[in-house]
Amino acid sequence: MDHERPTGTDRPTLNDVAAVAGVSAATVSRVINGYPHVRPQVRAAVQNAIRQTGYTPNNAARSLVTRRTDTIALVVSESESHISAEPFFAALTRGASRAISATDRHLMLLMAHSAEERERLERYLLGGHVDGAVLVSLHGLDPLPGTLLTAGVPVAVAGRPLGDPDVPYADVDNRGGAEQAVAHLLATGRRQIATITARQDMSSGIDRLRGFRDALQAAGIRPLLPLIADGGMGQEEAQQAMAGLLETMPDLDAVFVASDVMALGALHALREAGAPVPDDVAVVGFDDSVLAAHTDPPLTTVRQPVEELGGALVQLLDAQIQGKAVESPVILPTELVIRAST
Repeated sequence: MDHERPTGTDRPTLNDVAAVAGVSAATVSRVINGYPHVRPQVRAAVQNAIRQTGYTPNNAARSLVTRRTDTIALVVSESESHISAEPFFAALTRGASRAISATDRHLMLLMAHSAEERERLERYLLGGHVDGAVLVSLHGLDPLPGTLLTAGVPVAVAGRPLGDPDVPYADVDNRGGAEQAVAHLLATGRRQIATITARQDMSSGIDRLRGFRDALQAAGIRPLLPLIADGGMGQEEAQQAMAGLLETMPDLDAVFVASDVMALGALHALREAGAPVPDDVAVVGFDDSVLAAHTDPPLTTVRQPVEELGGALVQLLDAQIQGKAVESPVILPTELVIRAST
């Protein structure tokens, strides 16, 4: 059934087109601006909705965002304390900075954690102050990528977005890396394997838990809920999670921890419990951050190419700014680094 066109002085909007097509406004924007990798049936639905509604792009508004500022924003949606405690962010920034040095642009770091900070940030990004934005550490169904794309601001997201799948993004193989880590533990004879998870409102945490389950299921082992503990975002929470696992399952013999920072907390808890690593409990982390080689014992971990990820994000953004074809998603491989903790 056809939708009625807006009448009178009402001018059809991007949201009107999205409602008729049954897609997000960001997807409509991608079709209008000629982005590749939109499914043919989706593109056809959007084009049909444009005809039905009589929508025409607001060229005056679009011209505002085509003015070049030679500045790219690196937007991190975390608190300053978390950013300073997690080596991932410094490595990503180095990679992005190195990639942008090959262009005539500058990198601006913006942090927003509270709702008030997010509102100010969104106004700034939509105000024509940057050529595009790299968005890092998005949580849940964050609307910011779609909002920016709808307004014509180029966007690249670090990690698979949980919201709009058409947003350009780059990521590492979190699921495959986690599966490789647990397969290694199984190959060393461990069978009571626990995991301390990262936040489940982010794709990295979700995918690493999936990889943990994949490896156990491939070995014919049913993952048990008591062996899955939430590590929150940091070392102290992970230390508490490890202590809880030892109380619940005193015979566990290995743990896969979803980040190196959290693995530090797990190692502390095991030391306090008198459970030597790896004799009693083997430990594997994820990141291969600068911390991993200096823990006691040195940490077996999954190396993710964080600096390369930062570079890939800048390249995704640069292609959009120049109006070139965008190859998304970009998925970078991970690698298991074996040290003395297993």
